[in-house]
Amino acid sequence: MSDIDFNNIRRLDGGLLLVFRGLLRRRQTTAVARELGLSQSAVSHALTRLRDLFDDPLFIRRPHGLEATRRALELAPRVDALIDLAGETLAREGKFDPSRSERRFALVAPEFVTALIGAKLVQAFRKSAPKASFYVQFLTQRSPLDALRRGEIDLAIGRYPSVAPGLTSELLFEDRYCVVARRGHPTVKGKISHEAWLKTGHVFADTRMEEGSEEVPSADNIAHVAAVQRWLTALIIVSASDAIATCPLRLAQRQAKQLDLQVIKTPFLQDRIPVYAVRRDGGTDPGIDWFIEHVRRAAS
Repeated sequence: MSDIDFNNIRRLDGGLLLVFRGLLRRRQTTAVARELGLSQSAVSHALTRLRDLFDDPLFIRRPHGLEATRRALELAPRVDALIDLAGETLAREGKFDPSRSERRFALVAPEFVTALIGAKLVQAFRKSAPKASFYVQFLTQRSPLDALRRGEIDLAIGRYPSVAPGLTSELLFEDRYCVVARRGHPTVKGKISHEAWLKTGHVFADTRMEEGSEEVPSADNIAHVAAVQRWLTALIIVSASDAIATCPLRLAQRQAKQLDLQVIKTPFLQDRIPVYAVRRDGGTDPGIDWFIEHVRRAAS
């Protein structure tokens, strides 16, 4: 008992912990203030108290937002554990009530997955959790799995067949590639040969920007006319030109009617696209259980 600093414990309240976690996830005091229903000055004051309490700057202002210090990153899992424990202690039988929750779930997912499940997730939240919400990030400079370990996000979706200890991965769905072209294309009419696929100008989606992804199957001598960073951009360009694209089948099928596209399955595109959902292991979080169940339904 003599090793416990009661003065510091009295100074550390739940509000400070929530501000700390919010700053770690959002990187902006304005965003944290909005999320917690506080003024920006109140968040800044809380940050000052946190810095004094932990004797560390914790968050350093950069052009892109607040950058967590090494000490803040070390504290992150402990702060998460404290918040989770407090939530479980105060919750009735540890249950999550979606109809009353105002929780905002943080998700990292590739664009083609977000486009596939986003609308169904929105409908699920409006029906079952009208006060809760979710937001999707595309992390191109930092690993989503590292962000997941640090508690910056709640769920990561992508091509993660294996993960490090402390994380759990499950297969969400499996897709394959297809060819898309606009209806009325002068040469592509419901089917395409491998030779024609190589010679017809392609719009490529450079998915290397998506963590855990791979390049679209291609050949060294394939004709290409453009490269973009988003699948939907590629499909929009194809819908208004004589170019073609190679993209995930389920995304193409979802957008085909709206963009007036042909969706062509070919025997020479057999590569599979396994998509996994990854969450933190250990402990129980009924909210995450609820969220991932609706992600599963949206992806089915």
